Amino acid sequence: MDIKNNIEELINSLGSSNCKLVAVSKTKPVSAIKEAYGAGQRIFGENKAQEMTEKQSELPEDIEWHMIGHLQRNKVKYIAPYVSLIHSVDSLKLLKEINKQAKKNNRVINVLLQIHIAEEDTKFGLDKNELFELLHSLELTELNNVKIIGLMGMATFTEDKDQIRREFKSLAQLFEESKRDVQAENVELSELSMGMSGDYKIALEEGSTMIRVGSSIFGERNNQ
Repeated sequence: MDIKNNIEELINSLGSSNCKLVAVSKTKPVSAIKEAYGAGQRIFGENKAQEMTEKQSELPEDIEWHMIGHLQRNKVKYIAPYVSLIHSVDSLKLLKEINKQAKKNNRVINVLLQIHIAEEDTKFGLDKNELFELLHSLELTELNNVKIIGLMGMATFTEDKDQIRREFKSLAQLFEESKRDVQAENVELSELSMGMSGDYKIALEEGSTMIRVGSSIFGERNNQ
């Protein structure tokens, strides 16, 4: 795999959009991340807290580490000292734990709320009612060490591009609706994280500001 070339091609395909590229490095060795770093990539996404922490300790300090996988509350403490963005917040309980651990580390941690847009039952996430309930929660206003900066969603794993587009479009509409509705000081919605290797071009057309790409950079994932 020519990681440098793959990154350059991806950046070119983003064109003039301000969309950020998250290189999904889960299951990949530190050597592959170093190669991507050498090509100018600075944002990396992992889905396991301990794996990310091990890699973080071996790699340059200016890397932005994004937690993109489902995060258990008892794992937040491992990543709280350094994580730049958590994409997968799907409950107020998890948000409270992130706030608690951020406070211990004297930090404010940025998060995205994960929205369930796929037809598959396996995907995590809030529905529309749960999202607005959380955004209007009085408890949210008391969480001074977290900042909700956007939404994230994963489309159904399907060849049906029309379905993928519908799902991304629905998330983009919800994003705009949420922005108009927000009142809490610790909510400032600017990021819409949607799109992966197989569907990021559709996501870009529907307004994504952040894509999560692994196999198109590093090759097919190692099973773990």
